[in-house]
Order: sequence, then C-alpha cells, then structure tokens
Amino acid sequence: MTDTWKNPLSMFEVAGKVALITGASGAFGMVAARTLAGAGCKIALAAGNADALKAIADECKDLGADVLELNSRPDTEDACKAMVDEAVKAFGRLDILVVASGMNKVAKIDEMPVETFTGVMDANVTQSWMLARAATAQMKAQGEGGKIVLVSSARGLLGHPAGYTAYCASKAAVDGITKALGCELGPTGITVNAIAPTVFRSPLTAWMFEDTDEAKTVRNGFLTRVPKGRLGEPEDLAGPLLFLSSKASDFYTGHILYADGGYTAG
Repeated sequence: MTDTWKNPLSMFEVAGKVALITGASGAFGMVAARTLAGAGCKIALAAGNADALKAIADECKDLGADVLELNSRPDTEDACKAMVDEAVKAFGRLDILVVASGMNKVAKIDEMPVETFTGVMDANVTQSWMLARAATAQMKAQGEGGKIVLVSSARGLLGHPAGYTAYCASKAAVDGITKALGCELGPTGITVNAIAPTVFRSPLTAWMFEDTDEAKTVRNGFLTRVPKGRLGEPEDLAGPLLFLSSKASDFYTGHILYADGGYTAG
C-alpha cells in the first residue's frame, strides 16, 4: 500500500508552495488568492489597482499566508519577467502560476474599432503567453516541474450573439495555448491547464443574481441551458483551482476544465 492510499487528501496539499497570481483584484483572481492562501501557499499577488490589491492581500494575510504585493500589470515582456523574479526573490522559487488577468470589451463587429479587438486579444492572449513563458523559464531552471493555470471561458468554445467576437476569439486562443503548451512542456513536469467558467457571481455579474424583472428574465433565459439549474458561485472555482495547482493533477495537462454546471455539455 502506498502513502497515497493511506491519505488520499495529501495529493491536494499545496502548503508551502509559492504561487504567483496576476489579476489578483479581479473576480477569478480573488478566488485564486483566497483559495491558495487558505491552503497554505506563499503568494505573490499582482494587480494594477493598488487599493484593490491591498484589500485582497490583507484578506490573504488574515488567512495566515505570506503575501507579496506587486502593483503591476503584465502588459510588457519586462513586466511579466519582473513579476516572476520578484516572487522568486521574496520566496525562493515559483511552483504555481495563475493567470487571472484579462479583459472584455463588447461591441458588434461593425461597431468595434480594430484597437478594441487587438486590445482584448493582447490582454487575454499575448499576456497569458508572456506570463507562461516567464514562469516556464523559472520552473525549468528549478527542475522540479510546476503548475500553470490559465483562465479561459465557456465562450472559448461557444459563440455569443451580443458582440463578443473579441472575447470569444481570445478565449479560444487561450485554449490553444493551453493545449500546445501542455504538449510542449509535458516532458518537463510542468502542467498547463485552463479553467473555463460560465457566469459566476462577481462584482460585474451581481445584477444577474438580483430579484428584479430584468435580472430574472436574463437569468432564466440563461438557465435553460444549464443542467445544474443555477449560476456559478466563487466556491465553484476553488475546487478546480486547487486540483490543477496540486499533485492530484500531475497526469493532467493541456486540459480545459469547464466550470459551467453542464452548460457546454448539452
């Protein structure tokens, strides 16, 4: 009998690991920060909004985590490398990268400026790639593998009629990066996976959870496609993230994990 079967929960243990989370003040970034902080990780949190960054950093400190605050966005190659370098300088290594930074701009194709389209692509695709590249170099140098978790969306698989061409295209590209890097980095022990949520509760979607006629109409229309019959909660993303950040997912790479209540299944 191996030690695994004596304590299967040990496969999900990440205490003492070092994680870098970008977009830490955003909806998914805050979930990642709270989850990994509560699980015992040392965390470097990066975000462009200094006040929001401090707020989530203080939460994580209250959870007992060692926290490094990086008031920065991954919008250049140098910025991405600096984030990794600062995390390593503070904590000695890097085990987990969670890319939760990104953006969305909605407009019909004949009303969307080219600059808007390329801006979304840059924030969601190029920056994910640059961060993955910076983390890969560090993880390879350590020689012990690592975990890279990107953030996709159900919209990487499905279209949307309300002016989502930039967002859908960007998340489909994130899926492609995930699969390609999963293949490329497999021999190194570095796993690359993505979590792809559908609508979940956040400051941007809070109105959909309200008891108003507009919210009910939109919510009920959406829920006809969700087998679980509800919208997502932040806790629905915590389990998948912990799995993809831990030893439990060592044989899983290049996967898109849909946190969508069955939305993409039917």
